[in-house]
Amino acid sequence: MALLIDIKHPDWMKDDELRSELLGYYPEADIRIGEDPGDLAEIEMLTVSSYQPGEALRYPNLKVIQKTGAGVNNILADGDLPESIQVVRLQTDTSGGEMAEYALAYVLQEQRHLRQYHQQQLRSQWISYPPRRAADARVAVLGLGRIGQLVARRFVDNGFQVSGWSRSLKDLDGVDCHAGSAGLQATIATADYVVSVLPSTGETRSMFNRELFARFKPSALFINVGRGDLVDEPDLIAALDDKLLAGAVLDVMSIEPLPPESPLWLHPGVQLTPHVSGYHLGDAIADIAENYRRLQNGEPLLNPVDRELGY
Repeated sequence: MALLIDIKHPDWMKDDELRSELLGYYPEADIRIGEDPGDLAEIEMLTVSSYQPGEALRYPNLKVIQKTGAGVNNILADGDLPESIQVVRLQTDTSGGEMAEYALAYVLQEQRHLRQYHQQQLRSQWISYPPRRAADARVAVLGLGRIGQLVARRFVDNGFQVSGWSRSLKDLDGVDCHAGSAGLQATIATADYVVSVLPSTGETRSMFNRELFARFKPSALFINVGRGDLVDEPDLIAALDDKLLAGAVLDVMSIEPLPPESPLWLHPGVQLTPHVSGYHLGDAIADIAENYRRLQNGEPLLNPVDRELGY
């Protein structure tokens, strides 16, 4: 029984680096890397960041696919993925905390007019604007799972009014919580900032379309740190052009890396980052080693994915 690491993102994490960390938790484990997998019939657990359709079929005795993050939509979209293979994900406050910092940073940028000042500096202009007060601004967090709650808490702790929306109604201190279709519209309608931390499911894919953008305040900023396929990108561009919202910050896109011909690159209302809002795995690396141990001992795995729900 072997664990194979095949991250496919060497600019983020190299296979051998993760292998070294995992061996620190589980020294006797048979852990291999994508460059040297050995006998593929011996691979029973596969750890990936990116996943290609049909990839699981390369390993005749594969039992588990471990995602190095929360998003598993590209794995579940594989129509050839055998039902016998369990899919598990990581849950870590480390990357969740980083996503909260990311969202807060872009909100504070708007609150203090930093983009305008940078543009004015390029023109040698000296114009001041009164800072917006946090207590007068409302942040809507869509998706109140583990990460969404960290994001919402960060804004509560910084003095913002905070609303939240989720599939099922939550009860969170300092957060005005909503659920359901009517709740989504109510949450968005009053928000100065809309932060999406939603997973990709059949219900959420392309949910940010022209119809929903029409519910935004024209002055609102949209921040997506959830999944890229939640956004109908042509509709977003049209909504920005029609002034249905003021701007968008996208850390995730429907196709990554974003193709050079995408109009998102040069749109004045769009700010892009290359999927970096939640970067480090932190102590969650130990969960990968623990899941491998549990697999060997026939124990229930950590953070299993419900295929019907999509997360």
